[in-house]
Amino acid sequence: MDSNVTITLSLLGATFAAALGGLLFGFDTIVISGCQQQLKELFQLTNFQQGFMTASALIGAVIGALTAGKPGDLFGRRDCLKIAGAFYLICALGCALSWSFWPFIAFRLLGGLAVGATTVLCPTYLAEISPAAWRGRLVAFFQFNIVFGCLVALFSNYVIGLLNIGAVEWRWKLGVQAVPSLVFFILLFFIPRSPRWLVMKGATKEAATVLRATGTEDAEAQIAVIEKSLREDGNGKSAPLFVRSHFKPIFLACTVAMFNQFDGINALWYYLNPIFTMAGFTKLSGDLQSVFIGVANLIATMAGMAIIDKVGRKPLLLWGAFGTGACMGLVAWVFNGTQHHDWLVWLLVGFVICHAFGQGAVIWVYISEIFPNAVRGKGQALGSFTHWFMAMIISWTFPMVARDAGQPGAGLPFAFFGIMMIVQIFVVWKFFPETKRVALEDMRGRLASH
Repeated sequence: MDSNVTITLSLLGATFAAALGGLLFGFDTIVISGCQQQLKELFQLTNFQQGFMTASALIGAVIGALTAGKPGDLFGRRDCLKIAGAFYLICALGCALSWSFWPFIAFRLLGGLAVGATTVLCPTYLAEISPAAWRGRLVAFFQFNIVFGCLVALFSNYVIGLLNIGAVEWRWKLGVQAVPSLVFFILLFFIPRSPRWLVMKGATKEAATVLRATGTEDAEAQIAVIEKSLREDGNGKSAPLFVRSHFKPIFLACTVAMFNQFDGINALWYYLNPIFTMAGFTKLSGDLQSVFIGVANLIATMAGMAIIDKVGRKPLLLWGAFGTGACMGLVAWVFNGTQHHDWLVWLLVGFVICHAFGQGAVIWVYISEIFPNAVRGKGQALGSFTHWFMAMIISWTFPMVARDAGQPGAGLPFAFFGIMMIVQIFVVWKFFPETKRVALEDMRGRLASH
């Protein structure tokens, strides 16, 4: 830890409140997996329509990720998150009370907008408020909350399933999200604005106050560094993202976001219960296995958070790709045959551990730190857009190519994910620089020297 930085209650409070957006992201991502069968029967959906229903939130996420960067630069990350929090709340209540297919889709889209905006605004806010020595762990807390939200959703689905409440079960599963959404919305009124955003807007006195409150002892010196960085980047005024000098961070952000989806993580989360059903598990046993996987996901994410600032980003990406690729290859082998289906839960546990420990722990940290101050919001939006666009494509098409275990081609989608991880290992090893413990204002030089 840097000698002139202390971890304060103000920093921890801001981190907790902002990272709570990750919990809502994770909950919204997973909760639909426990409602798939009921919704498919209720709305009489084809495989294409089921994929569209699932991808509708991701379509909203793509739009939210693409459009959140500029408002975040203009009005501040914190204040824009308030709007996202309101969208989460409306989505939860609207989905639970939906009376037909298209209103349900509309509310899912609204929730998707919040998810996409959250993945832009929360990591950016956390990166800008965190000291360099703690940035990896504090931004990774957003990822921890995503994973914790996944576990909460899986456990909630399991508990509600035990109640045997019949046709309205899916309404309760989706409506529970209103509680953390309301908490998130309220907490956002009690955290400070980003000090780097305040400097961009000329509010240096308020920025100094925030820096001191969040543990920076020499706030004036830090402000001088930020101002120098902004001058080099055109003072943050309408700085273009797509210029030659930003090619390297653009390439890195898009690549890490694409590979985060190409291991198949969102296909697993959105269709976890149907995957177990295709392998011969019952509904209740599939729900219980899902909770087990969620616990493994949480533990592995905590391990990744603990070492990300010590081991670094690049080793975690390499180890994670090797592990997820091996697990997906074995899952493909299981689905192509008619035996060893009991291995599936252990292979998926291994897959989730490797993902959470690797690219899951790294993605939002890496994207949030590689862009210059003046275009960080736009860069975060681009990386988040890439992530959600690929998630949308994969989640929409997965039910159209998925087959019951033992059927011809049943292992094909899992084999594809495994092959993509081999590609990731090469790309990360060849092109990705290490960014641990590099101050945001020094990142341009680090990328240029790689």
